[in-house]
Amino acid sequence: MSATASSPALLTTRALLLDMDGTLVNSDAVVERCWRRWALRHGLDPEEALKVVHGRQGYATMAVLLPDRPMEQNHADNRVMLAEETADLDGVVPIGGAPAFMAAIESLPHALVTSADEALAQARMGAAGLRMPTTRVTAERVGASKPDPEGFLKGAAELGFAPEDCVVFEDSEAGILAGRAAGMRVVGVGPRAGAFSPDVLVEDLTRVRVGAGADGTVQLRITA
Repeated sequence: MSATASSPALLTTRALLLDMDGTLVNSDAVVERCWRRWALRHGLDPEEALKVVHGRQGYATMAVLLPDRPMEQNHADNRVMLAEETADLDGVVPIGGAPAFMAAIESLPHALVTSADEALAQARMGAAGLRMPTTRVTAERVGASKPDPEGFLKGAAELGFAPEDCVVFEDSEAGILAGRAAGMRVVGVGPRAGAFSPDVLVEDLTRVRVGAGADGTVQLRITA
């Protein structure tokens, strides 16, 4: 499905599952700073590394980039990376339309499903001035990183809805694949998402209008 200015897309759902980085929060500057340093420390091309970092937990990205390295080393490195990212909030800002979008969905069923851990999620949402959803699935709460669907399935279950009754908002390949694997429709947010065929693509969240249906559904009106 696509949307044009004259013919907006209308999605009807019951719950929303929201990625954070690239979807609600623009953290690209700090992500790129931290991962460039990491890539250089390990003799890797930073530009190549940046092609795979978005959407995954850090240890999973490291496993892609250093496939022969023991996983325990990736987990140890990931703990260091999370601390670095949590301490560096320079340039962290909300995605366009995110404050109004979060205000519009406050009383509707929604959850944050992020590859960040709780401390990093709190830091970035706070830096961006965004309300933290009560229901959230952070890195500590899953055994597998996106593109595995575990996080989205857990988010849906905690909200009390079937996967097919949820719409995912995502920006990355790993996240879009995870949403699709969970059996959910996906709204792609921003330029990264366009390459991975989400059900609907928006430039940012200013393109999404949220309403509540009389039957308890969530109505998403999306324009290009």
